[in-house]
Amino acid sequence: MSQTHKRILLGISGGIAAYKCAELVRRLKDQACEVRVVMTESAKQFITPLTMQAVSGEPVADSLLDPAAEAAMGHIELAKWADLVLVAPASSNIIAKMAAGIADDLLTTLLLATPAKVAIAPAMNQQMYAHPATQANLSTLANREVAIWGPGQGEQACGDVGKGRMLEPHELVALALGELTPEAPLLAGKTVTITAGPTREALDPVRYISNHSSGKMGYALAEAALALGAHVHLISGPVALTPPPDCDVHMVSSALDMHQAAMKLAPNSDVFIGCAAVADYRAADIAEQKIKKQGDEMTLTLVKNPDIIADVAALTAQRPYTVGFAAETQDVAQYAQGKLKNKGLDMICANDVSQAGIGFNANDNALTLFWDKEQQSLPLASKSELALTVVKAIAGKLN
Repeated sequence: MSQTHKRILLGISGGIAAYKCAELVRRLKDQACEVRVVMTESAKQFITPLTMQAVSGEPVADSLLDPAAEAAMGHIELAKWADLVLVAPASSNIIAKMAAGIADDLLTTLLLATPAKVAIAPAMNQQMYAHPATQANLSTLANREVAIWGPGQGEQACGDVGKGRMLEPHELVALALGELTPEAPLLAGKTVTITAGPTREALDPVRYISNHSSGKMGYALAEAALALGAHVHLISGPVALTPPPDCDVHMVSSALDMHQAAMKLAPNSDVFIGCAAVADYRAADIAEQKIKKQGDEMTLTLVKNPDIIADVAALTAQRPYTVGFAAETQDVAQYAQGKLKNKGLDMICANDVSQAGIGFNANDNALTLFWDKEQQSLPLASKSELALTVVKAIAGKLN
């Protein structure tokens, strides 16, 4: 990115809304943005390159095969120069070309060549906007992480009334500045401790009691918290996963080991997320040697493990915001709300692990978040997506 983080390449395509681009450039420059303009041939029918050169203070690029332009700042260099490429107005034609990956003029070539964030401000007749082809193209671009700003709704130049108006210059300036100068990470300066994976409760030197937890959700939560600027402690049971970089990893085996690590780290944490599938019971006595097979039946005596999440929630000094997980096979809401209250949690994330394709070992999940007086349903999505939503929801309760 540039030193100023405010280099904007404005691509103007053919549309009556092109007349707004002179004001758009002026407003962007008022915000200390450097602006260069690229115009399609159709755009020049609505506003002249001379006008755009006057307001931007820079030559306007409009030809892919202009030797003079290539000698100055070639189109590939122009694509690299930008911190943000904004296409405004974005006609149905340019949107279709972008979706198809067509590069038959300077603007569409730059759109394929730039590593910068790309945003479009659709502007067209309301019927053209509503056409299934246009909607499919917009969906394709959204899936490629192109930002779609607008369109607005109202009376159009053709006399129609509906959705298709380009957003006003001041609205586009606000969106552009928000993209170029993002807010500080939501969890900057916060410490988050997360438990993940299963625990193993030894029976003898070779056997143990455990469960099917893969640790994927807990590790995804750690990645999400890191992405939002937190310092992360990950207390992990035995899993076949690589820990996210930049977090402090504490590998444990048993529930007692995990409890010890949690109670050490929780008082110095702003948030504690208990995502591990902790064994409720452990063997009363662990055999020193391998237990030999004797008879058709075997009786084990089990004793209750400490309740890690409840003990963290019960801290009276330096208590973190405490979040639990409830993996249930029936009456999910009832059991989750019961745990929320009985364990003294601030929030609980519940899922139905009896459903095929979600929960243990799966890459996807669906959750319902419960607080004391509210809840939020999160539909089926990848665990990475869900983790980011969950951590953002937690951050929203802290701020």
